[in-house]
Amino acid sequence: MIETVLVTGISGFIAKHVALELLKQGHNVRGTVRSPNRADSVRKTLAAHGGDVGRLSFVVADLNRDEGWQDAVAGCRHVQHIASPFPLQQPRGREDLVPAARQGALRVLAAAKAAGAERVVMTSSMVAMMYRANRPAEMTVHDGDWTDPDWKPATPYIISKTRAEHAAWDYMKREWAPERLVAVNPGFVLGPALDADIGTSLQALAMLLKGAYPAVPPVDFPVVDVRDLAAVHVAAMAPAAGGRRLIATRETWSMSRMGQEMRDAHPDRARKIPVGVLPAPVVRLMSVFDASLRTLRADLGVRPTGDSAETTRLTGVTFRPAAEAVRAASASLIADGLA
Repeated sequence: MIETVLVTGISGFIAKHVALELLKQGHNVRGTVRSPNRADSVRKTLAAHGGDVGRLSFVVADLNRDEGWQDAVAGCRHVQHIASPFPLQQPRGREDLVPAARQGALRVLAAAKAAGAERVVMTSSMVAMMYRANRPAEMTVHDGDWTDPDWKPATPYIISKTRAEHAAWDYMKREWAPERLVAVNPGFVLGPALDADIGTSLQALAMLLKGAYPAVPPVDFPVVDVRDLAAVHVAAMAPAAGGRRLIATRETWSMSRMGQEMRDAHPDRARKIPVGVLPAPVVRLMSVFDASLRTLRADLGVRPTGDSAETTRLTGVTFRPAAEAVRAASASLIADGLA
């Protein structure tokens, strides 16, 4: 049976990949955009990558406003809630990103419940799992782990993702049914961009390709290819995944290793791409003046890995090696003139 699936924030990096996967699997897709002007570019991008855009439609809705969400979810059996604020430059206020993330999630859930939807798949993040005091230097992240949003080094983005996911589960327990929700918790999302409108994670890689810094900070991130992440989102609509948090990652890589992989993939650019590592005390000092480095202070001194075995068992998705995700990301950034 052909179904209509709502994809919130469809113009985003992850959301476009999810929409493409849904279209290729035969679903009708309805995407939310904050402005109708975004619809044409999304349609063109998805068509260029093989999506049947005859089954694609759009509705205007904003996470900060009630208007539009009733129309957005009408007739949708499943909802892919992917939209959430993730700026490269973090705001100064610790809670500044929370209202849009938390209230937006609650608006989507309430609208989905009222429309009789069977499942909401919500894009959370591993950042909602792995930040708290007294972490070991080598830590394995499990699906029952939670970030402490009151931990002082936590950034506004970390806080917003944690509070939004907490609020979503609380709502489901109080107002609906937890098995109707799935949270997908990806690591550092890389892989190919579909167009020049890229996510924050790819912007970080673009900065390395441009040689924006002479060296990289000593941080390690669990990596996931966006194509695998999209497959997890779609597979999470199946009954078996209901009520679960699905960690999406395979390997943890340092920024230096990502730089070396891009050097190997693009030897003509190797001289620009940094692989040397800044000492942690230097990063802390520089972060006082550099907002982009300030966001990394919570990552210093800890190497997290994600336990995604249960995700693979529930969804059947096996994750690509990090090297493939890094190479695909850098190649698309170069091809699109973004590096």
